[in-house]
Amino acid sequence: MRQFTKKQAFDIAESGIWKDMTDEQIVKMQLYQRRLCMSFGRFHDAMEKVLGRPIFTHEFVGVDRLKQEYEGTRKAPDIEEIMDMIPVDKKIIIFTP
Repeated sequence: MRQFTKKQAFDIAESGIWKDMTDEQIVKMQLYQRRLCMSFGRFHDAMEKVLGRPIFTHEFVGVDRLKQEYEGTRKAPDIEEIMDMIPVDKKIIIFTP
């Protein structure tokens, strides 16, 4: 997919055209772009709906995994795999009832 320039990404974000796009359209476009073209919240929400599971924000760092999951070449990670994506020196996990 052709990458948007910084100006193009900004223009798309400012135009608001992404507000009328379906979740699937959002994911098809934004998942393959290096530059954010819309609010992160809208992209995050679309990803959760399309993949059918909660997505932790740190999973977006490993965007290739999300692409593979979307394309059906990788299964959704379990909670252990998701937690393993967090660097050890950054990991603080608190379990509550």
